[in-house]
Amino acid sequence: MNSIVNQNLFFVKEHVGMFKAANNFDIFDPNSKQMIMTCREDNLGFFTKLLRFTDLKRSTPFSVEIRTLAGEKVLTVRRGIAIFLSTVEVLDENDNLVGTFKQKLFSIGGKFDLFDMNGNTVCTLRGKWTSWDFSFAKDNVEFAHVSKKWAGFGKELFTTADNYMLQIDERVPQNHPMRLLILASVMCIDMVLKE
Repeated sequence: MNSIVNQNLFFVKEHVGMFKAANNFDIFDPNSKQMIMTCREDNLGFFTKLLRFTDLKRSTPFSVEIRTLAGEKVLTVRRGIAIFLSTVEVLDENDNLVGTFKQKLFSIGGKFDLFDMNGNTVCTLRGKWTSWDFSFAKDNVEFAHVSKKWAGFGKELFTTADNYMLQIDERVPQNHPMRLLILASVMCIDMVLKE
């Protein structure tokens, strides 16, 4: 596991674009304000690109890679076609399965259960329907929190760009697979729950 995921704060900035099909993000260290990772969806097929501009956007497959600025792969997040609910796979830098997360039916505000590679529940991502607040918790213990940071009223009004602040609690051990699952699922809040 790349040591970069042992940080506890990440600022995730979506690329601005009026007519964009791919999901692309830059990930910053909020303390240094330096970009530390990229999240790119480079291999979109023609029909997937077309469907991203329709009401079927939330059902389209995706495969995004998070890489360091040096080009080292940190993780891959992928999903096939989603008919009703999403099941998303998270792979490590060597394309080994770290775990999955599955969307819950009829959740207000959005909900995912995060599972390790053996199918055991690691934690649950829950959102509030009244705002852009998400928490990762299990048994009333919060492991991470995500909130949306507005880039300015005008920018948000005319684009679909979203910015997020991810804070991972120090209780999550360094080099623990939960860190990869949490980082991966932040990329999917927008692709699966909020589009």
